[in-house]
Amino acid sequence: MAGLCVFLAACGGGGGGGGGSPAPSVATVVSAKGPNFVTVDPSGKFVYVTNEFSANVSAFTIDSVTGDLTAVAGSPFAAGTTPFSVMVHPSGKFAYVANFGSNNVSAFAVDAATGALTEIVGSPFAAGQNPFSIAVDPSGRFAYVANENNASVFEPSNVSAFTIDATTGALSAVAGSPFATGSYPGSVAVDPSGKFVYVANFNDSTISAFTIDTVSGALAAIAGSPFATGPGAARSIAIDPFGRFAYVANESFANSSVSAFTIDATTGALTAVAGSPYTAGIDDPLSVTVDPLGRFVYVVDSLSSKIAAFTIDATTGALTAVARSPFSDVLATFPITITVDPLVKFAYVANSETNSVSGFTIDAVTGALRSVPHSPFPAGPSP
Repeated sequence: MAGLCVFLAACGGGGGGGGGSPAPSVATVVSAKGPNFVTVDPSGKFVYVTNEFSANVSAFTIDSVTGDLTAVAGSPFAAGTTPFSVMVHPSGKFAYVANFGSNNVSAFAVDAATGALTEIVGSPFAAGQNPFSIAVDPSGRFAYVANENNASVFEPSNVSAFTIDATTGALSAVAGSPFATGSYPGSVAVDPSGKFVYVANFNDSTISAFTIDTVSGALAAIAGSPFATGPGAARSIAIDPFGRFAYVANESFANSSVSAFTIDATTGALTAVAGSPYTAGIDDPLSVTVDPLGRFVYVVDSLSSKIAAFTIDATTGALTAVARSPFSDVLATFPITITVDPLVKFAYVANSETNSVSGFTIDAVTGALRSVPHSPFPAGPSP
């Protein structure tokens, strides 16, 4: 499986249904969603895609005018066994890959000019069993890894927490780590304030919520956690760039949907938005993302190869389907996850079965998608 996450380089403007919110910073969007199997670096110049079946990471440069992707020299770069989630540090200096099959995290230095990756000293770093998703907090001091522990239903699922060396990028386990979650955590996200961590638990359809100790990086469960989601399995969670709302993709062949929550800015607790969950109009939603300006929500459907899109009411967090959504005229095949570039010009989708990445232009007013002319772009096996 594969997915996408974008980092905000610089954006202006407000949120979805009626503005007023300040523009989010680079760090705001760094860990706003998961699982981030494809990511754009903070400069908006490079895309990194994990290739599940070849144990490596494909790297691309982005054409800022067309959105086309070009392979970076030396790509793909070796990672661990069955790499799933990839995340770039807010500084753009480091990249991290959660290796599901080898129970560890690969860490790389990023060449700022070329986008090439070089594994750092000490990498890979041990995680829990079957690490699936990784997120970095907005300050760049801590990293969090959701461990599915799917070898046995009797094994506890959890989140590993690490401190990040600001000079070398090396990871060190936080005291008390790992921290217990619900069953099969497949997506982890840090809110833009850096105060809260949220984990989508696939097997019991809940969201585990934690506060972050800003000194140590340790996690403590929020009162009321875990929070129930909609019908079906909670596959992915995304947080809007202002930290107001959280959105969850619920996988259910009978009733696929997106759940919406408001986030209590003080406690981090989640409260369902009126009208939630919202019908996605697709069969198998695997991942959800929010654009870097907080206006649109996108959900990908792996079975029908469709992409659903919604506008966000900036006051309530409620969702309204975009015209023509779900999009069936876009070139995506078994898409796993979608992300949006920093300037909200382009969106990218990893296509697991066709070993490619699709690119789309975004209508800045409506949020509608159109395939870019040279899409899709070849990646490795099962990106």
